[in-house]
Amino acid sequence: MKKEEVDLIIEAALLEDMPAGDITSESIIPKGSRARAMLLAKEDGILAGIEVARRVFELVDKRVRFQKLFDDGQPFKAGDILARIEGRSTSLLKAERTALNFLQRMCGIATKTRRYVEAVAGTGTKILDTRKTTPTLRFLEKYAVRKGGGVNHRFSLSEMVLIKDNHLRLLESVGEAVRRAKEKAKPGTRIEVEVTNLKEAKEAIQAGASMLMLDNMSLKRIKEVLDWVKGRVPVEVSGKVTVARARDIAGLGVDYISVGALTHSFCSIDISLELLKFDHD
Repeated sequence: MKKEEVDLIIEAALLEDMPAGDITSESIIPKGSRARAMLLAKEDGILAGIEVARRVFELVDKRVRFQKLFDDGQPFKAGDILARIEGRSTSLLKAERTALNFLQRMCGIATKTRRYVEAVAGTGTKILDTRKTTPTLRFLEKYAVRKGGGVNHRFSLSEMVLIKDNHLRLLESVGEAVRRAKEKAKPGTRIEVEVTNLKEAKEAIQAGASMLMLDNMSLKRIKEVLDWVKGRVPVEVSGKVTVARARDIAGLGVDYISVGALTHSFCSIDISLELLKFDHD
C-alpha cells in the first residue's frame, strides 16, 4: 500500500471522529497517564489492515509503540492477541475507534474472500472483486481482498474497457460495441464484454473481445459457452454467486468468478482494544 494514500484516508477519518479533539479523554484522564493495550480478536478471521491500524496510532501520536503479532493474510482465532500497543492513555483512546473501524472491516473482507477462495481451491478458478466498494475506501478494500487470496479486477473506469448491459442498451449490438471500443481505446487495452447467452458470446469474440463476462447464467448455459469458447479468451462468471455455488461454477472450468459481496456485504470481524494503565510520566 502507498503510505501517502493511506495517510490521506486515515487523516480524513480522524478529522471526522475528532473535529475538536476527544473532549471526554482530555477532560478526565490525568495528563501523565500512560497505558498498555492489546488488539484482541473476539472471533476467527483472516488479518488485513494491521499496518493501517498501526498508522492510525502513529498519526495520533508518533511516540506510540505498536508491536504487531500477526501479519496480514494470516488466519487468527478468537482470543488471539493481534498487536500490543503502548503510549499516552489519551493517545490510545483517541486512536481506538478509527483504528478498529479500519481493521474490523478489512478483516471482514479478507475473511469473506478466503471462504470463496477455499471453496474453489484446486480448480484453477480465481476469485475477483468488483467496483462495489465503499466510496473513497476502494484502495483499502481491494487490498483486503488480496490478503484474503482474491484477485483485484479493475480499480477504476479508466483502467480497462468493460462493456456491460447498460452500454449495450444504447447500441445496436454486442459486435458494434466491441468494434467501437477497438477503434477508440488505446492499443493493448483489454476489452471485456458482459454477455447473457451463447449468441452474444460468439458475437463478442468474433468482433475481437479479449474477455467474456457471463452474467447470471445457469450452469448449463455456462458450460455451453465454455464448450464453444474452448479457451480462446478468459471467461469470468458473475451474478449473485454464493460460496456454495462457487464450487459448482469453478468445476466447469471458468477462469474467474467475480463477487461483489466481498466488499458490499461482508461482516466486520469483532476485534476490541483492551487497555490497562501502567504508570505515569
